[in-house]
Amino acid sequence: MWKMTGKTVATMLATTLVSVAAFADGHLPEVEAEVRRIDQNAGKITLRHGNIPNLDMPPMTMVFVVDERASMDGLETGDRILVTVEQIEGAYVVKSIRVNATP
Repeated sequence: MWKMTGKTVATMLATTLVSVAAFADGHLPEVEAEVRRIDQNAGKITLRHGNIPNLDMPPMTMVFVVDERASMDGLETGDRILVTVEQIEGAYVVKSIRVNATP
């Protein structure tokens, strides 16, 4: 588990509020995640992610389909990233990836 400090909780709250506001405007919220596994050939990535408000999904580790495989180029296990995720035809799809960024 990630160590939770007062600063971490405040950052998560601020990120969630910004994400919820962005989702209300029709944009997908960016979610903090850690890369756990990459399957470039299958176009899938395993992420340990924070709360995904637009999917009403709590933090967990799971496999996602990646919309554009090229967005995985250069990623390594352990990278901290920001992602947007959408449910499309029953699959959870990563629509965007930003490496080493903060919202």
